[in-house]
Amino acid sequence: MSLKDQITSDMTAAMKAQDRARTSTLRMLKAAIVDHEKDTGQHLDEEEVTKLLRSQLKQRRDSVEHFQKGNRPDLVDKETAEIAVIESYLPQPASAEEIDQAVAAAIADTGASSMKDMGAVMKAVMPRLAGKNADGRAVSDAVKKKLGTIS
Repeated sequence: MSLKDQITSDMTAAMKAQDRARTSTLRMLKAAIVDHEKDTGQHLDEEEVTKLLRSQLKQRRDSVEHFQKGNRPDLVDKETAEIAVIESYLPQPASAEEIDQAVAAAIADTGASSMKDMGAVMKAVMPRLAGKNADGRAVSDAVKKKLGTIS
């Protein structure tokens, strides 16, 4: 079963179970997929659906950060619940060790020697972590840390 079909099936099950929070999140995901398909005029494959889910996840994490700064614990809880649902459809996140290994290999491949080379290193790291659900912020932090120790 494709990821898109799984979301639709789970949405139906959540509606029958009267799980409002899960139903709402799954409806939002399905709507995002349908909107993207309408915009592009083609059906999304598994990789594109996963990419869209990562984008939705990043939006929720950014929202949590803003709501925490705005002292809105009610909205933080809502967004955190949505994050948990979205994460259940994504592969396991890359471990810190996997990220560090990929960063070290990318630095060696690119010959990076300072923070000026961060863009090139990031560009080399992300394909190495494809399919491992690596958080861009965690990768960026790891690159900064490694490049900071080189300089």
